[in-house]
Amino acid sequence: MKSQQLKEYLDAKAAYYNQPAFVAGDPICIPHRYSKLQDIEIAGLFAAILAWGNRTTIINKCTELMELFDNAPYDFIRNHQARDRMRLMGFKHRTFNGLDLLYFVEFLQHYYNNVTSLEFAFSGHLSPEDTDVEKALAGFQHMFFAMEHPERTRKHISTPARNSACKRLNMYLRWMVRNDENGVDFGLWQYISPSQLVCPMDVHVSRVATRLGLISKPDANWNTAVELTERLRELDPEDPVKYDFALFGLGVIEKYV
Repeated sequence: MKSQQLKEYLDAKAAYYNQPAFVAGDPICIPHRYSKLQDIEIAGLFAAILAWGNRTTIINKCTELMELFDNAPYDFIRNHQARDRMRLMGFKHRTFNGLDLLYFVEFLQHYYNNVTSLEFAFSGHLSPEDTDVEKALAGFQHMFFAMEHPERTRKHISTPARNSACKRLNMYLRWMVRNDENGVDFGLWQYISPSQLVCPMDVHVSRVATRLGLISKPDANWNTAVELTERLRELDPEDPVKYDFALFGLGVIEKYV
């Protein structure tokens, strides 16, 4: 496709999927159950981190986790006692287990005892002059593991420093930062610009992007995610990651490979 044709095609696909009806079948439905900022941040973080595999299973496991938090994740994180952590030990989703969960809870409790919003764990490492969120993701990963932690838990928070595509964290930032009033993404965070976001890159997105000529080869890593996002910025400099809806829908729902 020529550039203008590609833009029109992806604009149409993004508009089709970026609708309230998309929410119910996607992990983003978990933070949509809440209205308080911190509840949305916490539920969204866990929904993003656990978002691999079948979407129905992901939603079910996230629902189970929110129930362990008494469906009040911020209150649980802030005010739970050591004895309350025992019920978390049995949680498991793929390679994420109770030990990982305990560290996430410990980090979040320590963080929220000192800072009001999880936004600053990302935006605090970023400046308006930064082209993308690479420093925000690397800084968050470094902060997250600053306390004593299980070595096995490190695989659940990725970093661009290791050329990871950081798919789940980029998806989380999309949820928190984008605000187009379409009812899907929240747009609650103010100190990261939508223009700085990097497109969430997994095997489905990379295959679709390769077929459309947006990237040179289907490698799901940080360099390719940046390459894809730079191409998407040519189509929409202010909001390149809106095309995540199009690429995801084409790859996962329409099986465009």
